[in-house]
Amino acid sequence: MHNLHTIQLMDTHAGGDVSRIVTGGIDILPGATVREQMEYLRDDADGLRRLLLEEPYGIPEMSVDLLVPATHPEAVAGYIIMEVMGYPIYSGSNTLCTATAVLESGIVPKQEGIQRFKLEAPAGLVQIEAKVHNGVVESVTCGGLPSYIDTYRDTIQVPGIGEVTYSIAYSGGFYALVDATELGFKLVRDEERALSECAYKIVEAIKAQRGFSHYTLGDVGPLPFLHFMGPEEQIGEGYTRSRSTTYVHPGVICRSTTGTGTSARLALMNYEGRLNVGDKLETVSLRETGFIGTFIGTHQEGAYQVVENTITGRSYVLAHSDIVINCDDPMVACGELHHILRDRHSPEALPLET
Repeated sequence: MHNLHTIQLMDTHAGGDVSRIVTGGIDILPGATVREQMEYLRDDADGLRRLLLEEPYGIPEMSVDLLVPATHPEAVAGYIIMEVMGYPIYSGSNTLCTATAVLESGIVPKQEGIQRFKLEAPAGLVQIEAKVHNGVVESVTCGGLPSYIDTYRDTIQVPGIGEVTYSIAYSGGFYALVDATELGFKLVRDEERALSECAYKIVEAIKAQRGFSHYTLGDVGPLPFLHFMGPEEQIGEGYTRSRSTTYVHPGVICRSTTGTGTSARLALMNYEGRLNVGDKLETVSLRETGFIGTFIGTHQEGAYQVVENTITGRSYVLAHSDIVINCDDPMVACGELHHILRDRHSPEALPLET
């Protein structure tokens, strides 16, 4: 019986990107902050990420968000983000989904109108503003991570493609920003495989040539993201719309445009002197879903002008489920997560469960 464990999940999506919110079944993790708990998962219990993103339980295109007790007194809950590329310290779509799950699960009771609360990501505190109407979470606005341009319009020779012009932004992870039209793409769904193959070659070429360092975080690992930028359309005063596609290395095209991808675009537009405070950018995905980024302002961090922004979108609940983990199953690798699983028949519960 001790080889059976149960994990409680709430599956959600924002813009088409599925986020599996883990609401129960995991023991309290060591670490004085959510960032330290993330590092523990990454270094000592990566089996949870692999279990929920690989067969037979999941697919790499999804994300996982583990709810944990907040360590900061201002936050109602903490969350750790897990993706195919590893453990990003922030994600816009995952934050939208986690905020919705916190409301739908009753961790924060829903109230009509505008609700404000804070979550604790590995990157730190995140301000949440949710709009609730007739008991339905109609939209969530979250603070985007401060974003900046590291590299502007550099070029690289990419095998099989030729010379590619790219910029590098940081918005929770480093992004290569490329012009979709220059690469022959219209950013429609039929191009999904070709976009993935093209992005893979570009990211591999950039990684082979150079790395990137954040002004306070230092080395945050190899380049994980690429964002295809479509033509911009002026919808109204201070409101721009653009088709966009985000790629996660290796091999995943996101269903949404992603919040961090939208923040990266705002950083580029600001760098080029094309934004005023309050201006909005709506990014539209291959599946016709969208996020809205709002430019709040800037501040200086050493040599970088850092963009403050918010991301607005909507998350939907797909399912509530219990996943039974049988460690005797040859398809299930329990070795890297057995020590953080609660026994299936334990009366104890994750403190965030209601």
